[in-house]
Amino acid sequence: MKVLVVGSGGREHTLVWKIVQSPKVEKVYCAPGNGGISAIAECVPVKAMDIDGIVNFSKEKEIDMVVVAPDDPLAAGMVDALEEAGIRAFGPRKAAATIESSKAFAKNLMKKYNIPTASYEVFENSTDAISYLQNQQYPLVVKADGLALGKGVIIAQNFDEAKQAVESIMEDKVFGEAGSKVVIEEFLVGQEVSMLAFTDGKTIKTMVSSQDHKRALDNDQGLNTGGMGTFSK
Repeated sequence: MKVLVVGSGGREHTLVWKIVQSPKVEKVYCAPGNGGISAIAECVPVKAMDIDGIVNFSKEKEIDMVVVAPDDPLAAGMVDALEEAGIRAFGPRKAAATIESSKAFAKNLMKKYNIPTASYEVFENSTDAISYLQNQQYPLVVKADGLALGKGVIIAQNFDEAKQAVESIMEDKVFGEAGSKVVIEEFLVGQEVSMLAFTDGKTIKTMVSSQDHKRALDNDQGLNTGGMGTFSK
């Protein structure tokens, strides 16, 4: 098999590292990849969000499977485009990726199916959001609805911080179109654990659980990030 992995980060490096170990795989490409990945696979100069470029490259090289790892191309429908072109792809289609690309969608889904989650409200304009903030208990959490590379979450300690968060997200567009909506959420204290799984729609294979360190600076005093590191045991 010839496999193309889409992406350029540590996640993609891990995927490439494991895929090249398979006796079924004869060639692995990574687009765009990075310096570390280039030691074990062939990196190609196609950006992760270049859907047409990925499809055309896959056709040209007769790729047997494309593994789409980053959130953004999944949300943009890269898997849909590959499958429409007759190319096998690993990753959720655009509709399924909405559970990751929209926090409001994910929260509403949890509410609909009685999955435990922090209480919340969704707002599409800053005026209504700020009005809501005036009568809330603090701290609380203000989240940009869309994908923001793990940085679209602000823990506000008081009304002024929450108001500033809403204004920066919805009016100043610091996270771009990801801030067209905001989710204002109850602040919960406790341990955070991530549990990921692979599924083909019938079978589920879980990975080991891990804990992610999100906030920058000592004693978690900084803003949320895409992840300052993880550990698993």
